[in-house]
Amino acid sequence: MFPPEGIASYIVAGVMAVVTATVFRPQALADDRHAGYYYPIPATSEIYTARSVTLPDSSRKRRILFVTELTNQMISSTYPPPVAIFAKGNEAEKLIITALYDDGYNTLYRMRGLLAMLSARARTTPIFRAYEVEDLFTFFDLLKLLGFEQLTVTDGDRFAHQIQFK
Repeated sequence: MFPPEGIASYIVAGVMAVVTATVFRPQALADDRHAGYYYPIPATSEIYTARSVTLPDSSRKRRILFVTELTNQMISSTYPPPVAIFAKGNEAEKLIITALYDDGYNTLYRMRGLLAMLSARARTTPIFRAYEVEDLFTFFDLLKLLGFEQLTVTDGDRFAHQIQFK
């Protein structure tokens, strides 16, 4: 559906920040070696059925490039970044967004607000416009395109939420 060449640069250019959400399931938690280290054990979770498919040439390298570019964009701003974004997992398939300041993104509702802003930003990317999906795809669909399987958002203290992409 989407051409693999150059897609990373289109995606990266349009996305400024990332925040995550995840669904809590006992089996998923048992397999989540990052819970308790990078974020508190997620109290809530959800499953998002993406409208997009993973690009055939999505890879660990592409996901790391995406995260690196987002981080570099935030660091180059005149304001300190409100969140840290990083990928974990053997294939960098788990995206984590951690708030860096108290009283910032400390509730599910605030995180959803951030995710909504990321969807709005993703919809302005050349790739979404070129394929006329800017009114259909969300930030979650962008993550699915890149091959991310899970997103965790956390305030870095007490709150964490996970989203699985199907």
